[in-house]
Amino acid sequence: RCFYDQKILQKTFGEWKEWWTVCRERKLSLRAGSHYRHLIQNLIFKAWRAYVCQQQGKRNKYCVAESHAKTQKLLRTWQHWLVYVDVQRTKHGMQSVALAFRARSGLRISWAVWRRRYYQKSSGHKMNILALHHWAQSLQFRAWLQWRELYLYSQNDKQKETRAVTHHQHWELKRCMEAWLGYLSLHRAKKLQNELAQEHHQSRIVRQCFSDWQLSWECRRRMHAHRTDIEKLAASIALRRVFAHWKHYVVLCVEKTRWCELAEKHYKRHLLVRMLLCVRWKRLW
Repeated sequence: RCFYDQKILQKTFGEWKEWWTVCRERKLSLRAGSHYRHLIQNLIFKAWRAYVCQQQGKRNKYCVAESHAKTQKLLRTWQHWLVYVDVQRTKHGMQSVALAFRARSGLRISWAVWRRRYYQKSSGHKMNILALHHWAQSLQFRAWLQWRELYLYSQNDKQKETRAVTHHQHWELKRCMEAWLGYLSLHRAKKLQNELAQEHHQSRIVRQCFSDWQLSWECRRRMHAHRTDIEKLAASIALRRVFAHWKHYVVLCVEKTRWCELAEKHYKRHLLVRMLLCVRWKRLW
């Protein structure tokens, strides 16, 4: 009886020890699973934080590059505009100088013609006076008539010359005014075309930058979604693996406990049979 109690205590202690080992292993497996999940979540958080920092740095670099490009474009536009203004001022100055020179040359030519004719007429007049003095006695009346006719002719010539000079000056002023008005209209049309072309170029650059930014933003969004899906898939695969390992371990533990229970039952039956045989043998004796 003492031996039987001792054996029962040993078996009970062995079963309790096995149960305590199983519980301890289960606790260790749960702690290992939680530690593994915590480690995976920490790694995922570090990777996400590094990705966010990288994206922020890229975004800051892109903003700096865009502002630098805008300043460079404005600087180039301002330089071209200054060059254009200097060229227009030079053209205006050259045109005014050319017009003044042309007016002076026209007046100088007219004055030279008038002086030549005046000298010719004065010389002819002097010759007429000498001829009149020479033929005064015989041809005084005829010479006076000729002088009168010449005087009237010279007056008519002077009036015609003054009219021609005034007509030429008016014609030159009219032609210069028409040329200046045509130049002003052409300059205004060119200025309007340049402004329209500049506005069209700026709008096209803005649309192109906006389309490039939209495409890059869509690509980044897709990459971010793809990375998120990949991280979720990796996390789910890791969880499935952990769950499969844990399930396999639980199945092994259950099978082990079942085999231990079967072995214990078999051992108890064997002891019971031996005890019955011993009792039967004692009775026979």
